[in-house]
Amino acid sequence: MNQKDPVEKIAENFIPKEFGGNEKDPYFYRNKKYKTSDYRNLYADEIEVLVKNNNFAEDWNEILVTDLFDPNLVKNCEFFGRVTIGKLTHEYLECNDLRLPVGISNSTIISCDIRDNVVIRDVHYLSHYIINNNCILFNIQEMITTDHAKFGNGIIKEGEEESVRIWLEISNENEGRKVLPFESMIPADAYIWSRFREDKKLMKQLVGITDRAFDKKRGYYGEVGANAVIKNNRIIKDVKVGEYAYIKGANKLKNLTILSSKEEPSQIGEGVELVNGIVGYGCKIFYGCKAVRFLTGRNTQLKYGARLINSILGDNSTVSCCEILNNLIFPFHEQHHNTSFLIASTILGQSNIAAGATIGSNHNSRSPDGEVFAGRGFWPGLCTSFKHNSKFASFILIAKGSYKYELNIQYPFSLLSTNLKEEVINIIPAYWFIYNMYAIARNTYKILKRDKRKIKIQNIELEYLAPDTVSEILNAINRIEYLVGKKFINSNKKTNTVEDLIKKGREYFKQDNAEEMELHDPDAMKRYGAKIVKPVLGIKEYKKMCVYFFLKTVIAFFCFSKKSTFDDLISKIKSLYRSKLYVNWWNIGGQIMPEEELYNIIDDIKDNKLQDWDKIHERYNLLWLKYPEQKARYSLYTLEQIKNKKINELQKDDWKKIFEEGIAIIKDILKLSISSREKDFTDPFRKMVYRNNEEMKAVLENIEENPFLNNLKQQTNGMVDILKSFLKAL
Repeated sequence: MNQKDPVEKIAENFIPKEFGGNEKDPYFYRNKKYKTSDYRNLYADEIEVLVKNNNFAEDWNEILVTDLFDPNLVKNCEFFGRVTIGKLTHEYLECNDLRLPVGISNSTIISCDIRDNVVIRDVHYLSHYIINNNCILFNIQEMITTDHAKFGNGIIKEGEEESVRIWLEISNENEGRKVLPFESMIPADAYIWSRFREDKKLMKQLVGITDRAFDKKRGYYGEVGANAVIKNNRIIKDVKVGEYAYIKGANKLKNLTILSSKEEPSQIGEGVELVNGIVGYGCKIFYGCKAVRFLTGRNTQLKYGARLINSILGDNSTVSCCEILNNLIFPFHEQHHNTSFLIASTILGQSNIAAGATIGSNHNSRSPDGEVFAGRGFWPGLCTSFKHNSKFASFILIAKGSYKYELNIQYPFSLLSTNLKEEVINIIPAYWFIYNMYAIARNTYKILKRDKRKIKIQNIELEYLAPDTVSEILNAINRIEYLVGKKFINSNKKTNTVEDLIKKGREYFKQDNAEEMELHDPDAMKRYGAKIVKPVLGIKEYKKMCVYFFLKTVIAFFCFSKKSTFDDLISKIKSLYRSKLYVNWWNIGGQIMPEEELYNIIDDIKDNKLQDWDKIHERYNLLWLKYPEQKARYSLYTLEQIKNKKINELQKDDWKKIFEEGIAIIKDILKLSISSREKDFTDPFRKMVYRNNEEMKAVLENIEENPFLNNLKQQTNGMVDILKSFLKAL
């Protein structure tokens, strides 16, 4: 027997055998994606050219090509196993400043399918990949797919133990809310999965739905989508890359799906290490970020060393420099600062975590099983810290301070602060409406501008006044009325029910001369409670915003114009009033839906009526189509609660007062928005860093040219004209 060539020894001993097939067809799963019927064996003269160009093949018969293959464009390569090569022509591919000729050079390639006009240069080890048309693979140390690749999905393959399954341990560090990631997962899916843990049948069904979405057979190849560019990377293992993706300078990418398309290309940058995750469409991950067991939604950004671990980050979110562990975060989350970190939390979106915020470091039990739950618009300020467990209503602004005890803040749109003189905390209800209307009114405009998604799978409510937040306002009003009633009714009377106390408090606020006071809410913070500051003003502002919610919602739903009449309004309202009323609402991943509809989804999952995630997403979309009418119907209910009258009991004088009040509220919103923004131009402590007003205007956005305020002026004028048209008939 002749001595074997050293390269043949390497092939025999070290090169992985073909996987993913059966005895009849060893390339079964590979060919499920692409057929090889259009390929042929190499001609003898082509083999001669390849050998002359310093190429080696374990078996030249296993190299299949098309008639448009040019062997002159393959140089200094080693081929093992079956390799198919498509069209290679004398062209160049370009990406930014990189311009390379089509062809394969200086690379080791094992069992790969290479499509048309690709560049593969200096790829030291490329194994079991499908490389689609017009891709650039340049200067890659190792790029392989194993026979058990799952590409970041939480499944197991044949012969694997359950222990190897990848879970995302979101919302809580003790694994009690863990979910299985899958490439089409959205925050709504994760939220339902993580919240209803006591429902064992539901949990079992969700695991089954996820498992059935993927083939358990081994042997699926990794894939690089058409027009993708992968350059200057170290290790890429078990990664599926979407088309038009751009990956450069990554240290390690392992067990991932990187979703990308021409409309929403994703980018991975220098120093990044990503393991066990799903990267959403249009994502940008740069500059040393680390992510392990994660899922990012569409148009998210991780930058400047951010760490994302055991977490789900919703669409249109940006995280820089900081640390996020064990979280479920809904869309439009902002966290930009190096000393911020967020642990074991569920944040319902439109949130902003300021520098120095430490959310999750302080547990109150002997194990790390605490968590924070915050409604949308959560905004902890500079250097705030909290103790688990804590819960916050929507749009809570929290002033700098260390909050030593567990919190339960039930007052939306409020300001929370520490009290330096007393152990209690201070809460100013409706703070945003009183002191910073510009910021809250601009919220919808701002986040709409940030929504760069081309395809919107996760439905998101953008308005700050919606059934979820308005229902919190109604609850806060009842809470304040209850505390006032408790203050004025003899506490020794045991016959006083909660309803009695609320009624007493409501009577107090009906007085035109109701005096301001301070209330104590013992349930707002463990041990010491909270001082409710300016509750009379808070109630007044809450009620005004409820009237505004009613008017804005009804006008938008019925598309009223200044030509509309009062009779049009009444006719439409009577029709709408016959629609089903829902009073309990949930924020499901950013989509607001009635509690009853949510439970219908859960029941249908358990009863096998919703058997896959696509069907569940279709149900979300169906509810989203129904939502405008449900929301408008709820706005009628809101008006009834504020006016303490049924819609059909409202007389013309009542409607006249509502329209006049509405005009005043709408104008006030504009006036307060302008005045709160004007402070930035008139406050001497803001102006002192500028030499003159001209320099300040050159540096800052001129208030007269503020696009949001100009847009708000148009909206204000339009709504006022409509309400005036209603008044004409009265």
